[in-house]
Amino acid sequence: MPREVEPSINESQFLHHALSQGLRLDSRQPYELRTIELDFLRGSLGAVECRLGQTRVLAQVSAEIVRPLPDRPYEGFLNVSTELSPMASTNYEAGRTSDEQTLLTRLLEKTLRRSECVDREALCIVAGQRVWSIRVDVHFLDDQGNLLDCASIAAITALRHFRKPDVQVVGEEVIVVSRDTQGFTRRRPKFKCDVLQYSMTERVPVLLAIHHTPICLTFAFFGDDSTPLLDPSLLESQLCSGTLTLTLNAQQEICVLSKAGGAPLPADDIMKVVMIGTQRVKEVDAFIKKELERDEKRRRVEVR
Repeated sequence: MPREVEPSINESQFLHHALSQGLRLDSRQPYELRTIELDFLRGSLGAVECRLGQTRVLAQVSAEIVRPLPDRPYEGFLNVSTELSPMASTNYEAGRTSDEQTLLTRLLEKTLRRSECVDREALCIVAGQRVWSIRVDVHFLDDQGNLLDCASIAAITALRHFRKPDVQVVGEEVIVVSRDTQGFTRRRPKFKCDVLQYSMTERVPVLLAIHHTPICLTFAFFGDDSTPLLDPSLLESQLCSGTLTLTLNAQQEICVLSKAGGAPLPADDIMKVVMIGTQRVKEVDAFIKKELERDEKRRRVEVR
């Protein structure tokens, strides 16, 4: 397994000296995020690339019709899958799940599933028989620090951008209006009933029912009296004594609070970063809404 390249003594001393002077190496303020950019892939709904500084993550949402669990006949599914390969960094090995990937997947599942941001009951087609299964595939393209925050922005934006095919149930027949623009197709599904797919020009696909927008914010602590740093860079992440990740929404609700080891934190420090995080989340949420509206105007999806 490739071994992570540790920062040199000079890099460590330089970073700590800069922090003691109230400076960051990329000229940001302690509570300032790197520049966020969202790129919606043309010709696809639910495919979003997020760039947080030089960190890049691609999120792709897909949907299929499956059978629900027997004990939850009215609920659909929301699953998260991640891929952390040498494309992101030479520290990762192809075909092997690293501890960092496991932690990222677990925190993303908590962010998207346990926060109940997606109404899973709205994914029900026929109770006990047919529900939608929504899958979020997260691909880490470039690791320049703080993969989790970038991935959470990409994933929730992709979910808000995605549209599932419209469904009409007529007797025992399920009619699916798909996103496919190639025209009418018919296929034999896994069920006894037929699923008919039409082009998107027949009906506009349906947005997912999303209650709120949970976003991860990570703060790095350095063990001394220095100010915690929001959105740590790769070097800051390697040299910090511990990190605290908050999952917040624009309604000032704490969805997830995670601290993976490191130095202990007093309650006052935690409350301080929570107050800062609630303000930053509102800014990110407003930015996501603005980008979605801009992309919607560009696409101009209409019923013919």
